[in-house]
Amino acid sequence: MATTDRVSGGVLALFSLWVLWESRHLPFGTLRQPGPGFLPVVLAALLLLTGLSLICVSGGAPSLGSLRWVEWRHTLAISAASAFSVAAIERLGYRLTLVLVLLFLVKVVEKQGWLVSLAFASTMAFGSFFLFHTILRVPLPEGPLGF
Repeated sequence: MATTDRVSGGVLALFSLWVLWESRHLPFGTLRQPGPGFLPVVLAALLLLTGLSLICVSGGAPSLGSLRWVEWRHTLAISAASAFSVAAIERLGYRLTLVLVLLFLVKVVEKQGWLVSLAFASTMAFGSFFLFHTILRVPLPEGPLGF
């Protein structure tokens, strides 16, 4: 019987197998000197174990047919925001794109006030940029406005 746990486990297992397949060209390295393929392979293997355990031990999960999708609007909004961020991050820069996406998600989707939405979006965008770009030295797109 197709239960939610089994379907979720199957999707996770298939995704992890795809990541393992795509990572086959990357050098794995060693434990002392891990290569670029080390982390994707290790994480995909853990995800595969998780997916298989969900398939095998799906206790009292509801059947897939009994579910009603009442959160489809949230799913659509989050998917649209994700697609926008992929398309805009190189053009607008990391910080401005993240501010716009988070502002949309918090203000429009979650229906919070303007002050909370602006504070959260700005803090997350500029704080995560500072963490990754300045402290961890991860190159992030700055966009034409320097944002």
